[in-house]
Amino acid sequence: MDFLDRAPRHLFFTGKGGVGKTSVACATAIALADRGSRVLVVSTDPASNLDEVLETELVATQTAIRTVPRLSALNIDPEAAALAYRERTVAPYRGVLPDAAIRSIEEQLSGACTVEIAAFDEFSKLLGAAAATQDFDHVIFDTAPTGHTLRLLELPAAWTGFLESNVGGTSCLGPLAGLKEQQSLYDASRCALVDAARTVLVLVSRPERSALREAERTRHELSGLGVVRMELVINGLFVALDATDEVAVAMERRGVVALRELPEGLRLLPRTQLPLLSFGLVGIRALRTLLAATQDTIEHAPLDAVITASTPPLSALLPALEASGHGVIMTMGKGGVGKTSVAVSIAVELVRRGHRVHLTTTDPAAHVVEALGDAVSGLTVNRIDPLAETRAYSDEVMKTAGTGLDAAGRALLEEDLRSPCTEEIAVFRAFARTVDEGEQGFVVIDTAPTGHTLLLLDAAEAYHREVLRTAGHAPDAVRRLLPRLRDAAFTKILIVTLPEATPVHEAAQLQRDLVRADIHPFAWIINQSLMPLAVTDPVLVQRRAREGRFHDEVRKLAQRVALIPWTDTRTSRLELLSTADAGLARASAAQTSP
Repeated sequence: MDFLDRAPRHLFFTGKGGVGKTSVACATAIALADRGSRVLVVSTDPASNLDEVLETELVATQTAIRTVPRLSALNIDPEAAALAYRERTVAPYRGVLPDAAIRSIEEQLSGACTVEIAAFDEFSKLLGAAAATQDFDHVIFDTAPTGHTLRLLELPAAWTGFLESNVGGTSCLGPLAGLKEQQSLYDASRCALVDAARTVLVLVSRPERSALREAERTRHELSGLGVVRMELVINGLFVALDATDEVAVAMERRGVVALRELPEGLRLLPRTQLPLLSFGLVGIRALRTLLAATQDTIEHAPLDAVITASTPPLSALLPALEASGHGVIMTMGKGGVGKTSVAVSIAVELVRRGHRVHLTTTDPAAHVVEALGDAVSGLTVNRIDPLAETRAYSDEVMKTAGTGLDAAGRALLEEDLRSPCTEEIAVFRAFARTVDEGEQGFVVIDTAPTGHTLLLLDAAEAYHREVLRTAGHAPDAVRRLLPRLRDAAFTKILIVTLPEATPVHEAAQLQRDLVRADIHPFAWIINQSLMPLAVTDPVLVQRRAREGRFHDEVRKLAQRVALIPWTDTRTSRLELLSTADAGLARASAAQTSP
């Protein structure tokens, strides 16, 4: 395959959440290893599922994949990296500085921004330090969803500039000595990223308009970062094998239209197209199929039994969601599972029922406005803009903490606020303000993909310490945030998933993390399910049958479950809430179940 023949030493796989980055990255790694290359595949995603896909328990050090000679993998664990980073930074000062000063440094290093820079520290060693990967011919990075990836790639330039200009010796990450020691490594990482001879950025997308638009935005932003070598992989391209199957025909048509409207910038990239398979891409055998398969040559495995228990439609949740007359509704889950569509559907229906609703997103790659389409009377919509929030936060700090400082002190504070971590604090404040609005009406929040969302929620208590260090006080909205998130009557969290292995298992981990924080999800939503539909196309019949086990898994995990059938993206969002339509479709499917 040409795609493999062109592979340089470093390959980055990025794209909108849920497009199959991990599957394509792992399939590429296996194929290169099968060709005789020594390959290391790395996940930099805070919500990594590399272990499950490769069927191997991974840690933060290189682990050989037993069933694939010459292939190794590792997960960069953000929390473990942060712990090691904190100790590495604080250790030189133990016994030198007073205990109170040590505690102050540790507090500064306890926020979500420290987790991100610590993970990047580990990532830089693999990319910028040749000795770290000298035993491998190829290093493949399975990166986090687009918004997080772009922040990660921007860090070499951002931190280099900050380290060069900061003369005070401190930052929101504590003493700069540890960071300055890494400056040459960060420089080397950036050089490797922009070197076309050594690195290619592979944009992975589904044949869908929103995913392709996101890929084009990513291409444009990567170009601005100096990345010149990129390729495009269209994953999950479906060709109907049964022209009488209306769902299959609609699914194929959606892909054809999306590719016909492919943005010009993507048209110029080398392109690889991969078919939609009838089975999940978990395990070495399945992954070996991906790069070599065409849709009409796939051997279908035996079918699982089709479940018979019915699942209520999304509309069944509305009475309980609106019962209090106000509050916060949050959609959470793995990237690409349809959180935005669910958030939009619920917000529009609540407005239709006479409620005051504000719809917003904390996702760096926001799609709320385009998912909503036309304006809806009575619904206010916005996105938490990181740049605007950072400017506003910095101005506020200068007007409060900066008051009374001499010129040198103000200069030091301004330098501190230019660090990349300031954005995390600013966005978090905006998130807290948004939740606060739930006292006056309904606030529907389309959250970022799982990893980023958890970092945001984890920042709550650490944030108090950070804001006291800079501004001297924490806004009331921030002080009330955790109690409100833990109040099941005020905040209702909807975990959205697809009826597939990775989204369900990742959602289960998300629920465990939330429960540990004493935050209990209100319901799970199985999105884009074929189960209620009457399908006859052989690929869709296989996929529909294999959903059964994942529906059963969700029922065991969830307090409440609702189902949304697969629908063409051009279908009205309100149709997702139609009890009658879902019931009729389910009855029809039951009559034709294999």
